[in-house]
Amino acid sequence: MSTPILILTASYGEGHNAAARALAQAINTQGGERTARVVDAFELAGPRRNALSRRVYLGLINRAPGIWRAAYTWLDRSPRAPALLRLLARERGALARILAQEQPALLCSTYPVYGYLLDQLHRSGQAPIPHYNVVTDSISINSLWWRARCDGWFLPNEDSATVLRQAGIPGRLLHVHGFPVDRQFGSTHPAAAAITDLSSGVRPRVLYIVNSRTAAAVELARQLVQRPEWDVTCTVGRNEPLRVELAALAQQRPPGAGVARVLGWTDEIPALLQTHHVVVSKAGGATTQEALAARCPMIVNQIVPGQEEGNYELLRRHRIGTLAETPRAVLAALELAFRDGGAVWQAWRRALQPLSRPQAAPDIARIVLARLGRLQEPIPLPMRGNPEVPMLPSTASVPLSASG
Repeated sequence: MSTPILILTASYGEGHNAAARALAQAINTQGGERTARVVDAFELAGPRRNALSRRVYLGLINRAPGIWRAAYTWLDRSPRAPALLRLLARERGALARILAQEQPALLCSTYPVYGYLLDQLHRSGQAPIPHYNVVTDSISINSLWWRARCDGWFLPNEDSATVLRQAGIPGRLLHVHGFPVDRQFGSTHPAAAAITDLSSGVRPRVLYIVNSRTAAAVELARQLVQRPEWDVTCTVGRNEPLRVELAALAQQRPPGAGVARVLGWTDEIPALLQTHHVVVSKAGGATTQEALAARCPMIVNQIVPGQEEGNYELLRRHRIGTLAETPRAVLAALELAFRDGGAVWQAWRRALQPLSRPQAAPDIARIVLARLGRLQEPIPLPMRGNPEVPMLPSTASVPLSASG
């Protein structure tokens, strides 16, 4: 059985996968089960090689950010970068097999390299399939996102759309609908009502999403768990030793102190963001956009050079949260946010409202499904004996319109 829409992703940063899952969820809700499927051709091409390259990527961004910055800049600016992507023969072959098996009518990708793989397949005889990029970064968007052929781009915010316009992409191909987030962000959590005010003595609630195993990240988690005046939740992923250590520290909080929770891997992030006053995290694409969707101001404690710089720049431009790269700076930023009945926090929360788009995935899904419907319409044949009736053109190259 064919799949009408394939959503192409890769596990180099959680933002790509999070956007792909949320969009597929929305498309299948509106269009019926099996309308869309998420595919990672990099994983299919070679799980071991993919896992190794991901470890290298994570090692660079955490331990050698300068090297990663240089690599990111080269990919962005060098005219030779697309030629390098021709070396991805295994990934190109895996993608070709998936396309042959699923026979999709339309493609969406949340990872920019797919545009180049598709270009190479087209040159080798593969019929072009309408292809749309769902951009997962803000402002500091690598040019790989637009240097390959594409039928349209979905952007998370107007600031990012401006970058592509300045690069020469026609405005009719740019569609600002937000970053696709899980449908849980579209409904208000019952406990979110307690987050609307800090002036009435409500205890501030701080969420810390631990994204790395650096010494600073671990030290910050330790200090936050020991702050009795705040309710604190730390998520540590699969770092079991850190979870055990922090849980022991939480048990030592004095009587009358706020609640301290330490979670390992969790799927509660949408609920946690909606029920905390502030999130402390690195400026990842998914985390930043999910915080905006949940209207949870963000204190950024780590920025991966390149793609994450623009995510923080978005917050800085709109005066949402702040940058604090040491444990001491984070604690000082939290104290400032909660001072005087949370005046600074209230200003952050008001500022992020225009950027909050919790319905981005359903909005994009409606447009994509409308495009799919046009692609699947039968093309009328000319009436026999009436040469005046022309054949209708294929819709494969018709740009996506904002109205669907």
